[in-house]
Amino acid sequence: MVIYGKNAVSEALRAGQAQRVLLALGLQPRTVRELTDLAKPVGVPLEFVPRIDLDRLLRTTSHQGIAAEVPDPHYANTEAPWRLAEERDEELLLVTLDHISDPRNLGAIIRTAEALGAHGVVTEERRAAKLTATVMKCSAGAIWYLPLIQVKNLPRYLQELKERGVWIYGAAPDGDKVASEVDWRRRAALVIGSEGSGLRRLVRDSCDELIRIPLRGKLAALNASVATGILVHSVLWWRQQQEEKQSG
Repeated sequence: MVIYGKNAVSEALRAGQAQRVLLALGLQPRTVRELTDLAKPVGVPLEFVPRIDLDRLLRTTSHQGIAAEVPDPHYANTEAPWRLAEERDEELLLVTLDHISDPRNLGAIIRTAEALGAHGVVTEERRAAKLTATVMKCSAGAIWYLPLIQVKNLPRYLQELKERGVWIYGAAPDGDKVASEVDWRRRAALVIGSEGSGLRRLVRDSCDELIRIPLRGKLAALNASVATGILVHSVLWWRQQQEEKQSG
C-alpha cells in the first residue's frame, strides 16, 4: 500500500513500517531534513519524483508531496487490546464502532483513541470503512500503535465482552446518563454509531447503558470522531481523578 501525508509517513518511519519514501521535487529543505533524519537510521531510501507523478500515483493532490510504500495494514487479534491494558496496568477501554463508513471519520477516531489512551478500536466486517490510505492518513500514523479489531457480528461480539465482565455503553442523544455520572472503575466499551442513523437496534439492545453528551447549542448531534474524543477523555479523566483521590 502507498500512504501519503507528512504525519502518516513520519509515523510509518518511526514504527519501522515504511519500505520506501517518495518525495516531490521542490519540497521544503526543512521537511526533507526531517524525513531524512527518520529514514536514515532505519535504512529506508528516499526517492525524489516530480509532484505530478505523485498526483497520478495517489489520485489526489492533497499528499503534501510525501508518500511511502508500507505493508498492507492488518487487523489485530481480539486479545490484543486486553494485552495492552494489562501492560499498562489499566482497566480495559475499547472504542467500538457501529456503521462508521466514512474513511476520514474512521481515521480520525483511530487517531483520537490512540492519543487519549484507549486500548483498541473495533469495527464490523460489513458495516465499516476499510483500512485504506485515506484512513491511514487521517489517523496520522496512530494505526501503527493501536490494536484495530474487525469482527463479523458486532452485537454478538458485545455479548462476548459482557461475558468477560466488560460493561457496554452506547452513545445516544437520549441516553439516561452523562459520562460523568458513570462509575468507570470497570472494564468498558464505548459504542459509537453513525451520525445519520445512530446505533442499530440490535447494537443498542446489547448495551448495558446509554450515555449522552450534553449539548447546549442548536445542533442535535456531533461528528462521530468528536463524540469519541469527548467520551474517551471523560472516561480517562474520571479514572485519573479517582486514582488521585486514592493516592492523596
